Amino acid sequence: MTYALSYDVPADEKMYRQVQALIGDEQPEGLVVNLVVHTDGGLRHIGVWNSEADWQRFHNERVEPAVHTVLRAVGFSEMPPDPPVQELQLVDIWLGG
Repeated sequence: MTYALSYDVPADEKMYRQVQALIGDEQPEGLVVNLVVHTDGGLRHIGVWNSEADWQRFHNERVEPAVHTVLRAVGFSEMPPDPPVQELQLVDIWLGG
């Protein structure tokens, strides 16, 4: 079952690029589309995945280790909790060619 989600992080684009570089370019299994947009307080991530399990695996195996590495590099000794994730009720996806 398709899984769509959104969450906000208090990070800037520079920090996002550092995390993205650590995650790497390998396409995550189950990813349909991922968007990252600016908000007043940082960045909003919007993702659509083939399943919640695909998202969780990617988050646990690739996102969290990368985020923790970047946060330690800027001086965090303790990791903040994960941001609240809002599950979205997906109606349709229309991707350009």
